[in-house]
Amino acid sequence: MSIAFDRTRVHEGFAQTRAAVPEAYALGRRLAPQIDRIYLVACGSANRAMLGIKYWLEHYSPGIEVRRYFPAEFMAINPPRLDERTLVLLASKSGTTPETVAAAATLMGKPCKVVAFSQYADKPLAAAAPESFVVGDTSESFAAMFMLMQALIGGIMSAKEGWPLGDKLVASLDALPAAICDAAEQNEERAAADARLYAKDRNFYHVASGPGFTTAYVFGVCILMEMLWLHSYPIEAAEFFHGPFEIIDRQTPLILISGEDPSRPLMERVTSFCDTYAERVMKYDSRDFAMAGVAPEIRPIVAPYILQSALKRMAAHLSVLHNQPLSTRRYMWKVAY
Repeated sequence: MSIAFDRTRVHEGFAQTRAAVPEAYALGRRLAPQIDRIYLVACGSANRAMLGIKYWLEHYSPGIEVRRYFPAEFMAINPPRLDERTLVLLASKSGTTPETVAAAATLMGKPCKVVAFSQYADKPLAAAAPESFVVGDTSESFAAMFMLMQALIGGIMSAKEGWPLGDKLVASLDALPAAICDAAEQNEERAAADARLYAKDRNFYHVASGPGFTTAYVFGVCILMEMLWLHSYPIEAAEFFHGPFEIIDRQTPLILISGEDPSRPLMERVTSFCDTYAERVMKYDSRDFAMAGVAPEIRPIVAPYILQSALKRMAAHLSVLHNQPLSTRRYMWKVAY
């Protein structure tokens, strides 16, 4: 199987998303006067992209309430504040995720505002939402949906609360696809070497803080666990010293993911500990990547997607060494569940 990184294909796959970023930002600005709270609802990688978006809303916004849900949880809780001042964002890569589509159906007739994000316009999720954005045929739908959701939220913060980074966010999101490609290419040689070094390991631990946990989860669970069937556990740095660090020894494979957001000191503490007590450590730091075209103030927001792109190259090489294409599934889409 070929695992060569095709920069042209990856970058061109973002074309529809890049074109829609200003539209999403403009919609956020239009909705801003009507919004007091935002509920973020998705499964899998889209839910973890929402984790980062929630982080930045909590960091920057003095007045917007924000909550994040899995769709099944959302429907079970049935939050009573789904009024006309509430915005619900729904996301599903396929546009067919049953729980997310069902959540969209439960919102019909409620006064809240709903915007959906998916890869296809002709799937149930887009049809069920009054407003929707599609990212089109891209191999990087995780990053693409983040771009549009973050643009919309940036528009809301700019118009409602005078957030000063709106224009820089839009310009930086436009530059992000090229920066993602740069990160993948920069990490190719290291990714191949790391894959060879850890090819026989079946257990991995991924530690990250703040919005960086987006990467720890998506790489660890949605790729290594789901696609390569490895035992792969993401750990939040804020929780690391409250139990998880007891599994650390000289043989434990660790991936330490460091960003540039206010939670970075939490990862620096973890890294210091692992420098003393662990030996098999892969350190991934967003500061090692140029992110050309991304404003310094926006680097912390997009860092998880730069690191995800770099780490994905390791997964590609592991798939060859394990003789298991990343498209392989044992249960997903194959059995009733």
